[in-house]
Amino acid sequence: KAGCADEALFEALAAEVPRRLDELSSQELANMGWAFATSGVSAPELFAALGDTALPRLASFKPQEVANLVWAFATAGVAHPLLIEAAAREAVRRMPEFSQQGLANLAWALATLKA
Repeated sequence: KAGCADEALFEALAAEVPRRLDELSSQELANMGWAFATSGVSAPELFAALGDTALPRLASFKPQEVANLVWAFATAGVAHPLLIEAAAREAVRRMPEFSQQGLANLAWALATLKA
């Protein structure tokens, strides 16, 4: 999906972002995952770092951020079992807070990752 210039940018981001993950908000973590997932640039190490950073903070994520982050993992085809299990628990615990779209995206992502 990404062109040559975009690929160079995403490769540079994949190298730099893990050093700064602790500085990113929950929305920024979810957005970073979305950006890489939609770019088509493979970055499994970045996704592993995103998951490791998000996991202990997941309870503070807004429902849309939880759904978007898990969607990004599923779209990128990257597994992070601990994050996925924690996201599923958060969704059960906070289901009334999720929008219909968020629930649909989360359900699709969880089903895709479990397949």
